[in-house]
Amino acid sequence: MNKFGFDFKHLRGDVFGGLTAGIVALPLALAFGVSSGLGPSAGLYGAIFVSFFAALFGGTNTQISGPTAPMTAVSMVVIAGIVASFDGDVNKALPAILTVFLLSGFMQIGLGLMGLGKYIKYIPYPVVSGFMTAIGVIILLTQILPSLGYYPKEDLDFVNQFKPHAEEIILDNILKEEAGEGILVLEDFKETIKRAEGITQADILKESQTLAGKDASGVIGAVKVLPRALSNINWLELILALITIFIIYGFKRITTAIPSTLVALFVVSGAAIGFGLDYRPIEEIPSGLPIPHMDIFTEFSLASITPYIFTTALTLSLLGAIDSLLTSVVADNMTKTKHKPNKELIGQGIGNSIGALFGGLPGAGATIRTVVNINAGGKTKLSGMIAGILLLIILLAFGPIASKIPAAVLAGILITVGIGVMDYKGLKAIPYMPRPEVAIMLIVLVLSSVWNLVYAVGIGLVIASLMFMKKIGDLTAENSDVKSLKEEAWADEINFPQNLIEEVFIKHIKGPLFFGSTSDFQALAQQIPDTASTIIIRMGRMTYMDQSGLYAMEDILVDLTGSGKKVVLVDILEQPKYMMERIDIIPDLVPEEQIFESFNDCLIWIKANVKDEYPPSKNNA
Repeated sequence: MNKFGFDFKHLRGDVFGGLTAGIVALPLALAFGVSSGLGPSAGLYGAIFVSFFAALFGGTNTQISGPTAPMTAVSMVVIAGIVASFDGDVNKALPAILTVFLLSGFMQIGLGLMGLGKYIKYIPYPVVSGFMTAIGVIILLTQILPSLGYYPKEDLDFVNQFKPHAEEIILDNILKEEAGEGILVLEDFKETIKRAEGITQADILKESQTLAGKDASGVIGAVKVLPRALSNINWLELILALITIFIIYGFKRITTAIPSTLVALFVVSGAAIGFGLDYRPIEEIPSGLPIPHMDIFTEFSLASITPYIFTTALTLSLLGAIDSLLTSVVADNMTKTKHKPNKELIGQGIGNSIGALFGGLPGAGATIRTVVNINAGGKTKLSGMIAGILLLIILLAFGPIASKIPAAVLAGILITVGIGVMDYKGLKAIPYMPRPEVAIMLIVLVLSSVWNLVYAVGIGLVIASLMFMKKIGDLTAENSDVKSLKEEAWADEINFPQNLIEEVFIKHIKGPLFFGSTSDFQALAQQIPDTASTIIIRMGRMTYMDQSGLYAMEDILVDLTGSGKKVVLVDILEQPKYMMERIDIIPDLVPEEQIFESFNDCLIWIKANVKDEYPPSKNNA
């Protein structure tokens, strides 16, 4: 075995695994590319480069990577937002789009180098569940329009509704242009009129189509124009999409040895081409080798990508990390191996960075393709590299033929992807799961579907974290009670001198003292009776103290010592003691001679230093 993690004694299995996975990836790559808005070639380029380089440099031997449903859904948001800012011109927006993809790849490499791969598992399941179901909803609803053969930008009645707004935008751009040139419009209005006269109806139509496309994008947009789509159905496109869906689900009942998605792609496309049907084909796939987009660097504009750096680019990198590492766990379970999470993130980042340079969609580890690879005999990284090479060969040899694939076929494929990606396990558990977790899942699901994927996940994580903190705080408070000695005595306190019960108050701290439990800790401290001149704080079960807990402890000790009471600490553990020494609680508030390793040592000091001043109350007698 060489340093890249594969050896050629498994060559036969790797070849079969890679070829099978590549065949499965083909229709999905084309479909994801079309769905993203960058065209089928972007999906194919992403599948080629991410598959090859993520396999070569990654940490999961049998992983097959490429564009996935979640990554494509987030990419759609990026692409639509940036294209809109470039007046609907995809070609002008492409350098900015690919720069964001490139940055997300770099961020993934950074996550791996920082060793953060092992922390991905801490993302709560309700957030992941809500997000995945939202991805399914988004893909499903946005593909209904192309499956009906309806394209809002081509509906002139719909587009004409946006002409007044389009003219307003065009005029605003003229005024901004003049302001940039230092022209005072009110003093030289003739210049404005002259420039406005140069605007053609074609310019107004193009701007109107951009606005129409933006208005009809996303889940809300698709639902909004659905009535128009239903009244303008292209029956040929709908039939092609329905036949595609029927074959995908029906062929699985016959055999799973051949991917049903590929069968549907070949059968329906072949029939449409063979019978000369008047269908809408996908965008043309360029022939020849992919060419790097150097305009990422030559036309770089920080202003055009700034809104997406710390939101979308980071989200893409984190989502790709989660998607990939979850697939790595599946691969581990099937192969009885152990992946290297940080190395996997570096590999995915390299694959996405190189893919972005060549105009490819970002990708991640793909569960179905990885399972197919393993079942077909894939054992090493060579299988993922072969899958990428196969897709490159298909691109070079069959690019012109693939350009004739009906758009409705890919819409049908994506509808089945949307249905399949939803988390039905989480949805079925709604009646039985705790209400807070259900609420988190539904919040992420709804916000992701109708608003913004990026913000929805962030909000879900914040809510989940707050709920977790509250739960831990409640549990800590339950286990950190301050009660009188008779009500709760630990085993070594049974022989405590009865005559000193009123003079000595024992406080037990159980569990961590952190920001979620400080208020309860402060409230419990107020229960200390006035008769107590000495407070014993038993800390043997307080495993951790954060800065909030530290300052809460300091405030209480200041109040106690200020009122003339002595504080004794028993069995303080290493981390809390370190924290208390950092801000001089020890020895300023609690001298070293009042700190004991055991309660028995503490008792000796109590008997020698505490005077019996009050008779035991009836409750303690």
